[in-house]
Amino acid sequence: MSLHTNILQTSNLTIGYTSKKGKNTIAEHLNLKLEQGQLVSLVGGNGIGKSTLLRTLTGIQKPLAGKVMLNEKEIHSYEATDLAQNLSLVLTEKLPPSNLTVFELIALGRQPYTNWLGKLSGIDYEKITQAVELTHIEHLLNKKHHEISDGQLQIVLIARALAQDTPLIILDEPTTHLDLLHKVSVFKLLKKLSLETRKCILFSTHDIDLAIQLSDEMIVMTEASVVQDQPCNLISKGVFNTLFKDASIVFDGEKGRFVVN
Repeated sequence: MSLHTNILQTSNLTIGYTSKKGKNTIAEHLNLKLEQGQLVSLVGGNGIGKSTLLRTLTGIQKPLAGKVMLNEKEIHSYEATDLAQNLSLVLTEKLPPSNLTVFELIALGRQPYTNWLGKLSGIDYEKITQAVELTHIEHLLNKKHHEISDGQLQIVLIARALAQDTPLIILDEPTTHLDLLHKVSVFKLLKKLSLETRKCILFSTHDIDLAIQLSDEMIVMTEASVVQDQPCNLISKGVFNTLFKDASIVFDGEKGRFVVN
């Protein structure tokens, strides 16, 4: 028996769009599984459909066929508040202008639980404090969110998702605008959080070399297929060799990373 608990599962999922011209299928027959305590990365070339897959997994977009089950319940059957207690989402969009402090921004993670007045209870404060301690951002709490760096803001948004206290956290390209040092620190933080909180964390990324080093499992999207497995198995199956259709970038299986020819 698996020690892990399934948090999210797809059965024969087909993702894509419906337009006036008909259905535009991006990928089909996807049987993916996200388990408790796992750090899972989603990788693929530009325009391959990673965002569409994430939007479908989070219930923002309806699948063309198949099902997305979150905690054994179909994702589209959740009420909004109920869904927000099971799944938290960290997007790359710029925050709207506001004077919120870092503490207030993290406290927004408690919205699915507060009463209609939005008053924070003892439990809310406890969850916020836990999130702050796990991400080591005590020194930022009184700053306005627009006064901190992009790297710090990314960690604050992860803290907000932690305060939301859901079994599954999904992040859309959390390291996009960061330099290598901050990329590594965000990756290492996500790895630590999946181990310490036993939450499942799924994130999309272009930093494939880092993802190979730190992910428990990876979902690799190519035009031909969508494969989920442990990085070592994906390397031995040659999956990364098909990621870029360009002879100048090849995957070196010995080194476990991409090299330029």
